Amino acid sequence: MEEKEISQAVIGRLPRYYRYLGDLKDQGIERISSQDLSTLMKVTASQIRQDFNNFGGFGQQGYGYNVEYLYEEISKILGLYQKHNLVLIGAGNLGQALANYVNFEKRGFLIRGIFDSNPALVGKEVRGIPIRAMEGLEAFVKENDIDIAVLTIPKTSAEEVAERLAGCGIKAIWNFAHVDLNVPEHIQVENVHLSDSLMKLSYNLNRYNKEKEQKE
Repeated sequence: MEEKEISQAVIGRLPRYYRYLGDLKDQGIERISSQDLSTLMKVTASQIRQDFNNFGGFGQQGYGYNVEYLYEEISKILGLYQKHNLVLIGAGNLGQALANYVNFEKRGFLIRGIFDSNPALVGKEVRGIPIRAMEGLEAFVKENDIDIAVLTIPKTSAEEVAERLAGCGIKAIWNFAHVDLNVPEHIQVENVHLSDSLMKLSYNLNRYNKEKEQKE
């Protein structure tokens, strides 16, 4: 049977459900209704039920959702039940900050190697992981079963590096370079444009200030 196509909007909300359910689980809460989850997350109860119905529902009428069960099911949907080996390319400030973020490991994302083109950085360590020269990238990816590459490099070199990664069997790229990558369709790409997020925040702040001025 052909798998149902799930919208990116629904997929985009799953990590947030997962995070809130994890907090509830840590607090010892065993079950929660869609209405209570709605109040907590500021998402309508109808939206929550629609989102979960894409994957079979998970709830019981009159009972709500079992927090631990729902947490585990969303974990499976997100693919967090398996380990992912990462290589980080670009050991500047952003790259080092990501390498030092230990919560990645708790989610099963393991940084196996760090690479940079700057000779001054090669040989140094970030949280015990040595920074390697770019010349050894392809061999390292193949030998260590790397499936995800994290790019924290300038956009001028991102395309070239992406081509190299595609040639050595990488499966996914988490792209912080401010450029849209041209890679084969089988390689999954998630673009993170930090300035776009900041501009969105600026827009919302500007709109709020204008509405406030109109009320005064």
